[in-house]
Amino acid sequence: MPIFEYQCEDCGAEFELLVRSDTRLACPTCESTHLEKQLSVFATEKSGAGAAPAMDFGSPCGSCGHPDGPGACHLQ
Repeated sequence: MPIFEYQCEDCGAEFELLVRSDTRLACPTCESTHLEKQLSVFATEKSGAGAAPAMDFGSPCGSCGHPDGPGACHLQ
């Protein structure tokens, strides 16, 4: 179920919407169906103080962040 970003052509509201097969595409502010799909911005790695450590999928287990914990990702 993808999340899409939209901008309402009537009121200008910008919002994200989790789109399922039965989702009614409408602005949550004014209920308009005149929507324009926006380009989503993706996250990038930031450097310097306070930067989150980069995930290294080629290193030993425990660094990939698999939700089942170290050893679950089978990258050993």
